[in-house]
Amino acid sequence: MSRLKYIFLLLCCTFFSVKAGIKHPLHVSTTEVNFNAKDKTLEVSCRIFSDDFEAILAKLYKQKTDLSSPNMKTTMDELVKKYLLSHLQLKANGKAVTLNYIGFEIDHEATNIYLEVEKIAAIKSVEVNDTILYDMFDDQMSIVHVVKGNVRKSTKILYPEKKFIANF
Repeated sequence: MSRLKYIFLLLCCTFFSVKAGIKHPLHVSTTEVNFNAKDKTLEVSCRIFSDDFEAILAKLYKQKTDLSSPNMKTTMDELVKKYLLSHLQLKANGKAVTLNYIGFEIDHEATNIYLEVEKIAAIKSVEVNDTILYDMFDDQMSIVHVVKGNVRKSTKILYPEKKFIANF
């Protein structure tokens, strides 16, 4: 079984364990960066267990957090944006790029966060610097996918490592 299939299987088991009310044994997040040649953008999505994410937001920003509360949506948007922009950086073709926060949504036991980088005409390399939840867990694993057309490059980054470079 390939490494990525094994990791995917572990992630599925972890998500189903959480659904069943069992505390998840892995501390994992996923980040996907897709190059959209038509719109000349990098579309970025992150998936983080909501309970872990709420815990780190409360710890760092010293306030109540509830990602699923419609009444707290504006406040949560501010915290999610602040956290993600300080824990995820990208370089395109060797140059740092600005991530624009789009928003987040709850999907079962996970939070999906969306960001975008504009004005990327072509892509030869993407460097991902990911420290999501590193300030909470010393066994954090980040699964990173970088996609350009039909080519997908993936890796797992284990704490304290934080960088992945995909060359096309």
